Amino acid sequence: MQDLIPRAEKAAELLKARKETIVIAESSTGGLISAALLALPGASAYFLGGAVVYTHVARRALMDMPNPSELGMRASTEAYALHLARTARQRFDASWAVAETGASGPTGNRYGDAAGHTCIAVVGATERSITLETGHGDRTANMRAFSSAALDLLAKALAQ
Repeated sequence: MQDLIPRAEKAAELLKARKETIVIAESSTGGLISAALLALPGASAYFLGGAVVYTHVARRALMDMPNPSELGMRASTEAYALHLARTARQRFDASWAVAETGASGPTGNRYGDAAGHTCIAVVGATERSITLETGHGDRTANMRAFSSAALDLLAKALAQ
């Protein structure tokens, strides 16, 4: 977690300076993105909430979203990450949202993605999405790498 704090600080400083808010919808990071943002003093100024949407049941219950196939897409894609971020942003009436969906490991997911695959989206005044492939199945290392990439992508979007 300590390696995530400096990344979260960059994003938090920008959110506070802009008086903007954020919501997080994450899957294979298991709440690490939210935890990093919440570990900082003053998080209540910008953090509205977060959801770990690790399963179909969680996605439906927490985000009121159908299965991605019903939307003509599949999970663990940039299109789905963008849709998840847009949905979270709208549900929480937040300035910004970050969404993450992937396979942390040690094996891949049911959609055919290898362990170490994730798609991350940031939605706000601008929209960005990326795909990250770590190339290994170390679950904990992948969760940290995915969270780091998400916080970096958020800071870049906020800096523009």
